[in-house]
Amino acid sequence: MRIVFATNNKNKLKEIREILGDRVEVLSLKDIGCDVDIPETGATLEENALQKAQYIYDHYHMNVFADDTGLEVEALNGAPGIYSARYASMETSTSSNTSSTRPASHDSEANMARLLRELEDESNRKARFRTVIALIMEEEGKPKTVLFEGIVEGKIIRERRGGEGFGYDPIFQPTGYDNTFAELGLSVKNKISHRARAVNKLTHYLLNT
Repeated sequence: MRIVFATNNKNKLKEIREILGDRVEVLSLKDIGCDVDIPETGATLEENALQKAQYIYDHYHMNVFADDTGLEVEALNGAPGIYSARYASMETSTSSNTSSTRPASHDSEANMARLLRELEDESNRKARFRTVIALIMEEEGKPKTVLFEGIVEGKIIRERRGGEGFGYDPIFQPTGYDNTFAELGLSVKNKISHRARAVNKLTHYLLNT
């Protein structure tokens, strides 16, 4: 089976391909010749995932799935949420602790720095990662849309630990573990992560439909 994963994020592709193994051939946007920066203007993870998948299905007529992931911190009322990848670039603070040059989107170090700063005096460190996958697949000549969700609970620690993973992995410690995602490594993370849980649901659907 071949299917497009609507991303060019190398880290996400590596995770997904390792989870799926040889059961499904996963193509990236680059593999299908798509170099468009697909907009993500939704107000929820579900809307953003659907927007990306729908774009590829409409323009390339291929079975496709897209994901959107957010880190939801309890003390911050669910922020950064849908803005997780560009959290630091949205900061408007002019305090001495904030650079006058706004960081680029997807700047993991800057995103973590802002989050740690905001939680500096906060005792409630509860957080969760949530991934939503939107699948659009032709069944009996018609497109069918299915959503899958994966959640992992945990907490935000006070300093970075570990050198693997990406994004907020060095400061997220999943419940039941003494290590961060960045310390656990992909072999463990891919069994317990939010994305793994959503992908396992996707895989079960693909292989049993």
